[in-house]
Amino acid sequence: MLKTISITQARKKIFKISDDIQKTGSHYALTENGISKVIMMSSDEYDSWTETLEILKDFPNIEKEIKETESDYKSKKYLKYPTLDELLNKEGYVVADSGKVKYEISNKIKTKRKKRV
Repeated sequence: MLKTISITQARKKIFKISDDIQKTGSHYALTENGISKVIMMSSDEYDSWTETLEILKDFPNIEKEIKETESDYKSKKYLKYPTLDELLNKEGYVVADSGKVKYEISNKIKTKRKKRV
């Protein structure tokens, strides 16, 4: 919700405005001689907007990719996607299979342990 007040009024009510802006979706337009000069929003919301804009800049086709992924999920086509291990192997990385490796404590180590009293 956008609330419009003059900069002079905002100066008098800055603490109230600051508290109000912390509510999600609350914004203030500060005017000078009836002309909007500044829009105020919470820093959390500003950070969120900035991050969204950066993502949209870095991934211009993200909306299309999201729709394709949703479609693949509904049709279960995603089950044919390569796994992370397969992608890493293709790039030449070696992925350790921790499920096959069993670690055991040798008898020597077991016998050296003493109970503390």
